[in-house]
Amino acid sequence: MTTAVSRSLKRHPIALGVLLFLILLVLVFDWNWLRHPVERYISSKTERTFTLGHLDVDLGFPTVVRLRDVYFSNADWGRKEPMAKVGQVEFSVSLPSLFADKILMPRLAVSNADVVMEMDKEGRRNWRLSEPDDTRPGRVRIGSLAVTDTRLRFYQYARNLEVAVDATTFDPRAADQARDGDAQPDNATFTTRYAIRGNYNDAAFAGEAIAGDTLTFQESGTPFPLKGYLEAGTTRFDVDGQIADVVNLSAIDARMKIRGETLANLYPFLLLPLPASPPYALEGHLKLNGNLYTMDELRGKIGSSDVTGSGTYEKREPRPLLTAKLSSSLLDVTDLGPLIGVSKKHDGASPPVSQSETKNRASAKAKDAASDKRVLPTQQFQPERFKAIDAAFDLDAGKLKVPGKLPLDSLKVSLRLKDGVLKLEPFTVGMGAGAVVSRITLDASGEPMRADAQIDIKQVGLSRLLPASDKVAPSTGTLGGRISLRGTGSSVAEFAAKADGQISLAVSRGRVSNLIDAASGLNGGKVIALLAGGDEQITLRCGAALFDVKQGKGTSRVFVIDTEETQVVGDGSFDLAAERVNLTLAPQPKNPGFLSARTPLNIHGSFVSPQFDLEKKPLVARAVGAAALAVIATPLAALIPFIETGPGEDTDCSKVWGKVPAAKSGTTGGK
Repeated sequence: MTTAVSRSLKRHPIALGVLLFLILLVLVFDWNWLRHPVERYISSKTERTFTLGHLDVDLGFPTVVRLRDVYFSNADWGRKEPMAKVGQVEFSVSLPSLFADKILMPRLAVSNADVVMEMDKEGRRNWRLSEPDDTRPGRVRIGSLAVTDTRLRFYQYARNLEVAVDATTFDPRAADQARDGDAQPDNATFTTRYAIRGNYNDAAFAGEAIAGDTLTFQESGTPFPLKGYLEAGTTRFDVDGQIADVVNLSAIDARMKIRGETLANLYPFLLLPLPASPPYALEGHLKLNGNLYTMDELRGKIGSSDVTGSGTYEKREPRPLLTAKLSSSLLDVTDLGPLIGVSKKHDGASPPVSQSETKNRASAKAKDAASDKRVLPTQQFQPERFKAIDAAFDLDAGKLKVPGKLPLDSLKVSLRLKDGVLKLEPFTVGMGAGAVVSRITLDASGEPMRADAQIDIKQVGLSRLLPASDKVAPSTGTLGGRISLRGTGSSVAEFAAKADGQISLAVSRGRVSNLIDAASGLNGGKVIALLAGGDEQITLRCGAALFDVKQGKGTSRVFVIDTEETQVVGDGSFDLAAERVNLTLAPQPKNPGFLSARTPLNIHGSFVSPQFDLEKKPLVARAVGAAALAVIATPLAALIPFIETGPGEDTDCSKVWGKVPAAKSGTTGGK
């Protein structure tokens, strides 16, 4: 065969010359001969300056390209500094991929580099080696990245994100390997340190991490070890585990810890309007499968409240979905008061955007200072936050710790946020054998925001509301009620000021303190007798109240409390916009008595500090009569005006209850 080839070459001297030339060319070819043509081509194609100090190629499978002293100017729309100044870059290329849709670089190794990567709001990328306005997805796919002595800055203006990373390989053996574009990654040990700093949604963050020899970049599915932390203001996030493909995360299996001064600080990162809670510390096991992040074994504390549970975060269009199922064996409502509506202050309705505004709980609550003299929260909701994410959140607290003597025992909250509409269905607060069950909707899908609230009071025992003492006999019976309001506005106060609806309450048959009943009728003689001889229970026949609400102003239609000894009739109004009340209660004792100063009681003033005054005209008339009798008759005759004749009558309870059917059903647990 060799002889045949020789004869063929002798017969074709031109072919022999070409072959010898090719052999000679391979032996003496310097890839730098192509350096200037490459520079001119890329500069012309991108309309930017591109220069190389050295070019070399090792043909093979894969082929390795080595570049030295690379300079690439930035796009004209980018920052006024070079996009890249690189001392050395090596990358391997899969030759078959050159003829496919995606060019595969199994490995990219960069050292002694300063790189600026930018993505503008129109989707243009300054690292694209194509026409300046080309926004199509890139054709290059990088499997793994090794860096040393390199600074990378990344700006994504549409997401308000900027990150700066300084990478240093501290293992000398690994440093040599990190510069080799054809090396096999060795992630058995930590070899490279990354210093990180940046801003996301105007929230500054910084941290440090150590990793293996190589970061898998995209579409590899191969994990690498990572241990590090990020701090944003007073929030700290720690990770220890394995991660794959940092550009488009494909896998996470790591222990996570997060702690901070207030949950409100997490809004820029989670896009979820969380309350200005007290300091918290949470940890769990985070995994990523596809687009689904799962957090298992979640546990920790928020303030003095313990929390356990699990959660998920799903990247999807048009909004991500956050779910959480949490439970607490002991929940301090002052820790999560803003979330469950117990406390006016720190309600988190409008958590600040920046970390500087929420660096601690005190500053997160600063906006409340202007509304200290109001009961209804005035903080503004921000509708765009309701549209940034969907959420499904469930909280079950078996026992509550409450301030003062609020009779709250347990809590169950089910929150759903979808398409800009937030629903609390239900929001249940246990009170002994009874409960307050709320169904609240905040609709931010249009303008203005709309609110719809229905709050049912079911079988709340009077014994919890009127606790017994050494002087006062215990009470029995149940309270029911319904608050149904609809309104528009950008805060709770605005909703209330424009609300339409009804408020109704009802009390079933039971037993109440005779001392309290006598005091309500200003029956001084009976009060003295009961204090001397001891209190006792009397029958509570019924009670009901009904207010119509129009544009935040409530007007009473029914107000009566009836015991076996006293009928109390009320009338009045309230103004939710001005937060003022004007109510008159007129007691009508049913039995004769003495030392009675029976006169209507006026309740008026602000919700924060209402005033209680006795109506003066009846008192003045009694006093004048007593003085006159003392002068014209005997001193004992002065007591005659204070004798109670007992004009009160039994209330038609069935008729009264018929006006508040929803509230009445709440006293028996009916629907």
